Amino acid sequence: MKTLKRKVLIIVFMLGTFINYANNSAFDNLFDTKKVIVEFNNVKKGNTLLIKDEEGSQLHSENINKQGKLVKTFDFSELENGNYSLELDKDFEIVIQFITIKNDMVTFNEEDNKIIFKPVIRTKDNKVFISKNTFDQKPLEISIYYNNEIIYSETATSNAILNRIYSLNKEIKGDYLVSISNNGRNYTSKFNY
Repeated sequence: MKTLKRKVLIIVFMLGTFINYANNSAFDNLFDTKKVIVEFNNVKKGNTLLIKDEEGSQLHSENINKQGKLVKTFDFSELENGNYSLELDKDFEIVIQFITIKNDMVTFNEEDNKIIFKPVIRTKDNKVFISKNTFDQKPLEISIYYNNEIIYSETATSNAILNRIYSLNKEIKGDYLVSISNNGRNYTSKFNY
């Protein structure tokens, strides 16, 4: 009788172990997905959310339709192992979050997150105003074009805030373009004077 009880106890213990193993494997698969929740604060209607790979190729783009906090769930199951960025392109800045996908796990690299301040280009009459927060102290390559021909170019640097005013010849009216390169990105503004 004692032998029968021991055999039953061993069988129950083994079944419990198998069931526990099966449940743990299913449980692990729940976290083995590439679905993640992404949050950005202070978004505005018209901002753009981008997903890029480490070469800078754009994989996803969408315009934001509401103001406030943005909370989205993304399924990255189609993406290969590697580094990616989620970029919120706002009026005067680009907020960048970095993620790494490795072995079906998504990791946020919060220590690498950054904000890039965009240059502001304004025009009034024959004046072009350019300003930018330059906390990163990266130079700005500024070029001004008239009818698709470059008429002025300079590399500008500053330690805090860059402010430039350019006066165009009042007698030469037509189509102008201001092009600025900074942090590996290009910003342009077309205007007619």
